[in-house]
Amino acid sequence: MSNSSSITQFLLLAFADTRELQLLHFWLFLGIYLTALLGNGLVITAIACDHRLHTPMYFFLLNLSIIDLGFISTTVPQSMANSLWDTRAISYLGCAAQGFLFVFLLVAELYLLTVMSYDRYVAICKPLHYGTLLGSKACAHMAVAAWGSGFLHAVLHTAVTFSVPLCQGNAVDQFFCEVPKILKLSCSDEYLREIWLLVFGVFLAFVCFVFIVLSYVQIFRAVLRIPAEQGWHKAFSTCLPHLAVVSLFISTAMVAGLKPPSFSSPSLDLVMAVLYSVVPPALNPLIYSMRNQELKDAIRKVISGMFLSSDKLTMSLQQ
Repeated sequence: MSNSSSITQFLLLAFADTRELQLLHFWLFLGIYLTALLGNGLVITAIACDHRLHTPMYFFLLNLSIIDLGFISTTVPQSMANSLWDTRAISYLGCAAQGFLFVFLLVAELYLLTVMSYDRYVAICKPLHYGTLLGSKACAHMAVAAWGSGFLHAVLHTAVTFSVPLCQGNAVDQFFCEVPKILKLSCSDEYLREIWLLVFGVFLAFVCFVFIVLSYVQIFRAVLRIPAEQGWHKAFSTCLPHLAVVSLFISTAMVAGLKPPSFSSPSLDLVMAVLYSVVPPALNPLIYSMRNQELKDAIRKVISGMFLSSDKLTMSLQQ
């Protein structure tokens, strides 16, 4: 038996026991991580450099890509390093930092996706009021509220979780420092404070989910009243990617958090955690760029500009 004061490190759940599977996990996660870095980096660069994309919708998409970069960088590099060096250890402070950043970015992404659904609702259902309701100051305030809410949640969850006495060892049944898994190591009723915080967080997530659903009900009702097919295509090209991202992120996160204990197992928890923490940041840039012609054109310009700069650099070096 041990308590939290004597714990200097935690042991994370390994993806595999054999060396071959550990290396397979490393290369698989490396590919996903590089895909997320490239995709989100291109989206950020394209939106920042193309003045035509300086609109509320792309401003929120820029914030989402920044969050996704931080989100996947919080968990994947540590997991890759553990597989590469055949270890499960993470320091106590490293675990606390990882838990803080994970909650921070998870909540910020959830609130930002809610704000993005409101943006699409106003754009399609109240187009004449779009400039008023979503001016530059309003957009900035909404983004700050999403980031600030994530930071507040992270401070509360981290402070409560890592102040609870731990006496069930130091083995965490997850590939990163997930708050509910840390609480399983507690040995006193003090963990109930964090349980209430988690319940409150799930309630807020449910409220966000209901708001998003109601927004899209109104959006689809408005779109179906548009007589021209071109109007349908433009509306769906901006709404369907966001709906796909929301469905992938919120559904997997809610299933992971609300599934009954009887259906819980380390392997299932591992798969669900990957689905909501690793897959969305890598797929979001692809989902948003598939049906959005403006974003695709901007990304093509960024890529062609990179190749052009590379050619000029090569020519100057040859001279």
